[in-house]
Amino acid sequence: MKRIWSALVYTALSIVAIAATVAPLHAADPAALEALREGDMRKLNFHSTPREVSTDSFETEDGPMTLADYKGKIVLLNFWATWCAPCRKEMPMLSDLQSEFGGEEFEVVTLATGRNLLPAMKKFLSEIGAENLPLHRDPNMTVARGMGVFGLPVTVILNRDGQEIARLQGDADWNSQSTRDILTALIDGEA
Repeated sequence: MKRIWSALVYTALSIVAIAATVAPLHAADPAALEALREGDMRKLNFHSTPREVSTDSFETEDGPMTLADYKGKIVLLNFWATWCAPCRKEMPMLSDLQSEFGGEEFEVVTLATGRNLLPAMKKFLSEIGAENLPLHRDPNMTVARGMGVFGLPVTVILNRDGQEIARLQGDADWNSQSTRDILTALIDGEA
């Protein structure tokens, strides 16, 4: 009986040790995530500790929402505007990320800040083939200001607790392998 018990304990400890060595990357480890940054993703700065986000509401086609409504998901939050040339360049790539990763675990959330009329937003997204992105608006820039967004585009990553863990100022190549590796690590690491 002692041998069986010892064998069970040994097996359990072995499983724990193996699991620890192949455990997915945890989003709370900024250094490990930073190691995945290449190309434009070098502009993505991971915070040493998560930051709180705005609790102000923004407009959607279905009524007001807040960022807290996305808790439970990894969120790539992009602040943009219809007049922003770099936004036009990167929105199709964000659309591709939504198509590839979007679902219960991850979502690309686009938030038009300032004066962006809904018909102009629809036309903008239609022209660039990004119609799978949400038509969310922050007309008074309360969410943007509350999060320290003063130029466009700005993209932040929110963890499943709805806290900001990373920020990228300006546009980026969101179709890179580095982007996919970072998002996969975040999605798998917090699952």
